[in-house]
Amino acid sequence: MNVMRNATMALAAGGLAVGLLAFAESGFRRAADAATEPPANAATLQPVSAFARIKDKNARAVAMFEEAGKVIQSPRCMNCHPAGERPTQTDRMTPHQPLVVRGDGGMGAPGGLVCSTCHHETNFDPAGVPGNPKWSLAPVEMAWQGKTLGEICVQIKDKGRNGGKDMAALVKHMAEDDLVGWGWHPGVGRAPAPGTQKQFGALIKAWADAGAGCPKG
Repeated sequence: MNVMRNATMALAAGGLAVGLLAFAESGFRRAADAATEPPANAATLQPVSAFARIKDKNARAVAMFEEAGKVIQSPRCMNCHPAGERPTQTDRMTPHQPLVVRGDGGMGAPGGLVCSTCHHETNFDPAGVPGNPKWSLAPVEMAWQGKTLGEICVQIKDKGRNGGKDMAALVKHMAEDDLVGWGWHPGVGRAPAPGTQKQFGALIKAWADAGAGCPKG
């Protein structure tokens, strides 16, 4: 009886182990498939000259910000501007795996899994891990997820919520910052932000020069 009982228990344990291995393997396969899934074609950006036909200055500013909004509201930007404590990832903007939280300075929880544990100075394409020397979450004051483009527009002009930037500093940040620029060089499996950083920066500058009007809503 003991022999039969032991054999039954061994079979049950073996079956459980096989099941767990199969579950883990399917999870790794899904993660690998997501990492290698070809990105969607990135949208283009209209040049500043395309808005010259709009004679009303404020309407022209709004139209140019809406065009720049294709970048601002793309997953490349939105993933790092969450409203909660957890970033999102991939073009589907799913919750970050493994579980990480904002922590001090947007770098992850002290004593826990900080950003630099996995994210280094450059993209590591074999594992599908993005990288940049300044990799971190935007401060919660700069959260964009869940907001309309008009709300984001008002927010990024507010020095109390944009890191103390005046309009000149904001334009420079959008046009030249290398972490912003990562959005156009995101590595394999991710659609880059629309257009180029140069085009995006030109739109932001022209928007500012036209009075920095914001979309309604």
